[in-house]
Amino acid sequence: MASYSIKDLEELSGIKAHTIRIWEKRYGIIVPERTTTNIRLYNDEDLKKLLNVSILNRYGLKISHLAKLSCSDLKEKVIHVSSETSDSEIQIENLMISMLELDEWKFNKILSNSIIKIGFEETVVSIMHPFFEKIGLLWQTGSINPAQEHFVSNLFRQKLIVAIDGQETATTNDTESFILFLHENELHELGLLFYTYLLRKNGFRTIYLGQAVPFDDLRKIVRICNALYMMTSFTTGIAEKSLKDYLNRLARSFPEQTIYYTGFQAQKINEQLAENTTRVGSADHFQKLIKNIRRN
Repeated sequence: MASYSIKDLEELSGIKAHTIRIWEKRYGIIVPERTTTNIRLYNDEDLKKLLNVSILNRYGLKISHLAKLSCSDLKEKVIHVSSETSDSEIQIENLMISMLELDEWKFNKILSNSIIKIGFEETVVSIMHPFFEKIGLLWQTGSINPAQEHFVSNLFRQKLIVAIDGQETATTNDTESFILFLHENELHELGLLFYTYLLRKNGFRTIYLGQAVPFDDLRKIVRICNALYMMTSFTTGIAEKSLKDYLNRLARSFPEQTIYYTGFQAQKINEQLAENTTRVGSADHFQKLIKNIRRN
């Protein structure tokens, strides 16, 4: 069972630490254990209850009422509320609970309902992206059990692959092809898969190489297919200098290609690097960039 600090609960639930303390003292919503130095520690059950309370409180139910309900009653009310709303914060918190419970049925149901209501792309942008950003930060600090993160990542990966397979395979020439890859130490491919989906949907040919691609293999692939566009993503912790060095190496090695890069770690870079590199800030930004390719 994972152990969380009050700061972790604040990050995961969106409830300020000060408010959590008040709810503990006044209503007994959760009762943390304490270390010998009197630091609060919470477990998965505490987090699940707080997330359920947060959802219902956001939906208008008073804390004084929620404090009297059992965990099963809270869960039942959350299921009812979730079926009636497309509020992204509520859905994100529900996904968090399904991750903690390793509940595949619930995870898939939340995703499917959201896709029906707001569409696949909007679900990814407004729900899945902030969800994985939230747990990704805590995973890197060791607050989240890696097995839980892998569980939901693989479920979502399946959804992305199905969506990609549902797009017609482009038959354009190599100059309108994108090579998508991750560097040798990068394994987080969900963002790159989503950009693959967007490219396929917009009629581009994609050559998806996936995780941990050796640099020499990348050279061979580029020689074979002559694609003019490349894309990579950086999620795993990487020093800013190492990131810049890698991107500059790509730019020097593939001067004829335009290299797009994105991901959480890419936010570290504020200046323009080599002329043939472009940072992608969001899915909307990327769609504008690839529309310009078509216009040109």
